[in-house]
Amino acid sequence: MSAREYPDFAEFVQTMQHRMRRSAFLMTGDWAMAADLTQEALVKVYIAWPRIRLGDGVGAYAQRTLVTTVLDHQRFRNRRPETPRAELDGSATSDATNLLADRELLLSALRRIAPRQRACVVLRYFEGLSVAETAAAMGCSEGNVKSQTSIALRALRKVLDDEELRDAVSAEMDSALGGIR
Repeated sequence: MSAREYPDFAEFVQTMQHRMRRSAFLMTGDWAMAADLTQEALVKVYIAWPRIRLGDGVGAYAQRTLVTTVLDHQRFRNRRPETPRAELDGSATSDATNLLADRELLLSALRRIAPRQRACVVLRYFEGLSVAETAAAMGCSEGNVKSQTSIALRALRKVLDDEELRDAVSAEMDSALGGIR
């Protein structure tokens, strides 16, 4: 099989790869890992392409494949916590610094919730999927999506209200930015 055999697959990849990579990033917090997992998911979709391309659910199939790939990776990866590092050039403004700090806080909060809960939040609130679409993408019931999302949002609120976390992220940002703030 080659891309020439399936020009519609190449078009599908052009349409979906950035969205899938963004979702994978929100689930993992790592752009390089997101790119790898997106690539892995797209390979799985390519293998299934002859049987799925005629259906209406190609996007949903790809989304579910991505979620499964990310969750499988998180289940088996080394359990050492990762520490993201921000890199900015010297021309960064305080607005950009504040946006970056907010982003780091959100990513840090997302890393602190369980992978399936994180997937629910990403699919529901960043991808805009309905409860039914999220359930289909994750291969679980709608009730499971609702409960996982509820638990995740409660945990995120708690984490985001945690002043120690805010201080830790702020200190990490100061260190990464070399005191630019």
